[in-house]
Amino acid sequence: MARSARPLVHYIATRPDGNVPPTTPHLAAYYSGLGETIPTVNLADHIGETVDHPSPGKKWYTDKPFSYFHMYTQPGEILERLEERWPVRLWEVEPLGETGNWGNDFAPYWLMSHQIRVVREVEAWRVFGYRGMQVLAVLAQLPDLARQWAEEWAADPEGTRRTYKAWEERVDDTRALTSWAFWRARHSRREAGLQTANQLAGDTAAQAATDAGADPHAVALIRLRARCLVAGQLMFDRIRTGEYEQSIRGLLLGAGLDTPAPVPA
Repeated sequence: MARSARPLVHYIATRPDGNVPPTTPHLAAYYSGLGETIPTVNLADHIGETVDHPSPGKKWYTDKPFSYFHMYTQPGEILERLEERWPVRLWEVEPLGETGNWGNDFAPYWLMSHQIRVVREVEAWRVFGYRGMQVLAVLAQLPDLARQWAEEWAADPEGTRRTYKAWEERVDDTRALTSWAFWRARHSRREAGLQTANQLAGDTAAQAATDAGADPHAVALIRLRARCLVAGQLMFDRIRTGEYEQSIRGLLLGAGLDTPAPVPA
């Protein structure tokens, strides 16, 4: 018996207040600079309802700051065109009426329409992809972890520097972050999720390490460690088969450094 296809779900990410962000941030900034008000829709006000676009653009051109409802079917790519990638709220929606797409090979998971039904709000972690829960758990732990790493560095600067240097060289030589994690994310449609998690992890860890008194070199390596850790968590299910791939995954999770990395569920 043939397996039934999984139903296609469409998502829209909004600002924390529930408002749909502009289709094109740079157009929104331009028109706002001219003193024009950018129309939007608050999805939180329309759960279970059908919503028409307040000022639709030409089908399917980006000719206005907010031209159409822009939906995604791949959760890990939802954040790619937002002006502020985090925090967001996430909504399951149903496209209604005529729909379209740009037709590019790189955008098969996009869909545009001028009318939607707001089905429900869903968990925001989904914007990072299928391992979004693990990603958010790591991000929540990073301030404490970064302070701990900074304290270890302060307790033994030379020894910790040598340890991190050896680990950094292995990360660079294998391209664990820039190649393995990046291309696996792209192939599994989690590229935007990885980019966002990477930025959040690096910024969070760097701030915590700086606040703990770490020197700039230590902060830079702690930032790298945080970025690798969150990438390893997000792509854990995609970098796991074979001895060499397991070594790549281990590097991302901090193998060779003293503090054990959090174990993913």
